[in-house]
Amino acid sequence: MTIHEVLLKPVVTEKGITAKEAARTLCFQVAKDANKILVKQAVEKLFNVKVEEVRTANFDGKLRRGKFAGYRSDWKKAYVKLLPGQKVPEFTEM
Repeated sequence: MTIHEVLLKPVVTEKGITAKEAARTLCFQVAKDANKILVKQAVEKLFNVKVEEVRTANFDGKLRRGKFAGYRSDWKKAYVKLLPGQKVPEFTEM
């Protein structure tokens, strides 16, 4: 898998930004079949930083109702904590 197949997009939410500022933790939506080792290697290669730990969480798709009922896709989130002294990348600025 390439870097861009592992890391799909950053999760820019209030909780994710708070974790980034307080705990030096980045939050990404990752491929469902990506493991912690692949996520660690992708972040280190893409941002040129050293990673302390990776935590992952799987989320089931929500039920969507309206004119057409169905489910959203299942997805996986990864919290990547950087080592002390590493510069936190600023991907949330537009």
